[in-house]
Amino acid sequence: MEPYTSLTETLQRLDELIRERGLNRSDILSPQALAVGTALPESTVRRLLKGHPAPADTVSERVCARMKAVSDAHLARTGRRMSDLAADISKRLGISDVWARSVCDGKKTPNIELLHHLVGYFGIKGGESFFTASADEALNHVLLPILRRLDNPEPDPVAALLDRYGVKSADLRLHGSMPRQQLERILESVLRSVLPEEGDTKR
Repeated sequence: MEPYTSLTETLQRLDELIRERGLNRSDILSPQALAVGTALPESTVRRLLKGHPAPADTVSERVCARMKAVSDAHLARTGRRMSDLAADISKRLGISDVWARSVCDGKKTPNIELLHHLVGYFGIKGGESFFTASADEALNHVLLPILRRLDNPEPDPVAALLDRYGVKSADLRLHGSMPRQQLERILESVLRSVLPEEGDTKR
């Protein structure tokens, strides 16, 4: 089990890695993308990224606001109407259309059992805590995978192969540790391994 890391610690480490790698902070920590991933208001995400506290709220208010955000995102993605969504939830989960619509509109707080079923219905990976966690915990949950990717970047397979054969210079034409023909054969074998043979686009 990984040790708990606070949002403040996560952001500090992310900022360190972003500076070390010469990255653009707004590209890595996009408020718009993070707002979608957390179902938080973009204004709240921006406050948290700047180190400010999120507006105070209750668990019930969080659940209602995030349920509406998830429902609105679902409607935008699928092109369905709220009446269609409410009717489908009513049919699948055995609740009234009126109650389903009130929950999806963020006007009513679902009980624990209904919340559990709605997590499955919308395919929420974070479970019930996606709706109940505080804003800083919700953002931290989404940022930690980003931190892990930056902290342990996937190695470039071509670069790894070249390094294995002693090619460390970025400018291969100036590299003198091996004959040009040998280097060309290595690169050719790499390309053959990742590109399909001519006339063999489907198997």
